[in-house]
Amino acid sequence: MTEPKRYVRNMRGYGANPPKADWPGGAHVAVSFVVNYEEGGENCVLHGDAASEAFLSEIVGAAPWPAKRHWNMESIYEYGARGGFWRLHRLFTEAGLPVTVYGVADALARSPDQVAAMKDAGWEIASHGLKWIDYRDHEEEAERADLTEAVRLHTEVVGERPKGLYVGRTSVNTVKLAAEEGGFTWISDTYDDDLPYWLDHDGQGREIDPQLVIPYTLDANDMRFATPQGFNSGDQFFAYLKDAFDTYCAEGQAGRPSMMSIGLHCRLVGRPGRVAALKRFVDYVKRHDKAWIARRIDIAEHWVANHPYQPHALRPSRMAREEFVARFGSIFEHSPWIAERAFNLELGPAHDSAGGLHNALARMFRSASEAERLGVLQAHPDLAGKLAQAKRLTEESTKEQASAGLDALTDAERAAFTELNDAYVAKFGFPFIIAVKDNTKASILDAFKRRIANDRDTEFAAACKQVERIAYLRLKDILPQ
Repeated sequence: MTEPKRYVRNMRGYGANPPKADWPGGAHVAVSFVVNYEEGGENCVLHGDAASEAFLSEIVGAAPWPAKRHWNMESIYEYGARGGFWRLHRLFTEAGLPVTVYGVADALARSPDQVAAMKDAGWEIASHGLKWIDYRDHEEEAERADLTEAVRLHTEVVGERPKGLYVGRTSVNTVKLAAEEGGFTWISDTYDDDLPYWLDHDGQGREIDPQLVIPYTLDANDMRFATPQGFNSGDQFFAYLKDAFDTYCAEGQAGRPSMMSIGLHCRLVGRPGRVAALKRFVDYVKRHDKAWIARRIDIAEHWVANHPYQPHALRPSRMAREEFVARFGSIFEHSPWIAERAFNLELGPAHDSAGGLHNALARMFRSASEAERLGVLQAHPDLAGKLAQAKRLTEESTKEQASAGLDALTDAERAAFTELNDAYVAKFGFPFIIAVKDNTKASILDAFKRRIANDRDTEFAAACKQVERIAYLRLKDILPQ
């Protein structure tokens, strides 16, 4: 039998209830300033590339020049190394703030003075890949070879191997290759969250250790000075950073602390007309005593210590068919065909929660024929009926009825349930169904008396909704919310 398609993208993340970051000092937000050092690692025929650079410069919309040097482009990048870097270095060292550098290995090798200044300032120097080039069309083995060489050259130039990685111009294989490499404490080639998280490949046939991901940003980033519909002035840059920071602080004060990344480039924000805006923001952040300004390695080590990787006990989207049906076949009472059909859907990480898997199962119930849905209703036992007395209920039904005290009825209560059960089944052809976990004996009896007056179509719909509710409550007991 052909295995169904699985959706590898994670559209859920932490969901509605992310973990509490517990930043040092009770900070409301962790702030990560990142200086991208790419100058000397960009596309250039002098570097053996096929064409000149065309990305992130004052020449917005530039095109590559095949087999030619682009003198203007080269000199713009050179400004970043010769002028912009030192301006940023002075700003952050005078402010006493920690910085993470995304360092392109080739660029670092061509800038020994800048590397020494980074080290003297205590900045973290992470890897930004071997060259500042686009990897989207690279073969996997070629990209792996470049990553290996990036680590080797970085270690040789800096004096220690990089603990973090951000490639930036990635392929679909970049993150997987970084995790496979095995030596990075953190990687940042995602933009999908406001908190660090663990990426694993458990159950996907790969022997790769869990990898900590610290998501990066393209919005709170000076690259928008060099893109259409970007920042036209320093005031716009400052206003955007301030609004983002204020939002993070307000969310943190409300009990949901997270992380803000600020992306910087020596040749962009290092220009005098822009760096003043960055300085205003730095001064603004420093005035807040509930902002933890940290390098990315510091954030990573905090996360490892306070939120270590926890393997998932159940991953529905990564289960084999037999395991899936065996585990979830009884969620809809005595109706494993619902789980069998749900398994064939395009399941993914979003279905590994109670709500997500419930949606998949409920879709199959809702799309079934009326006769099939009637069979599900008829599979449910009478409340406090003969099966309960004979202790022949499913484990789930036994626990559910007991939770509402239906296993300890008085003679009068049992007689009332029996009378209502008989009348209800005679009228509708299926037993009365209600999510007992939401109710008490009194509210169940009240609902019983009200619903028995419904017409058949209305009550069929009401019973189906209760079946779905019961299934959700059962899933809540075994899967994360």
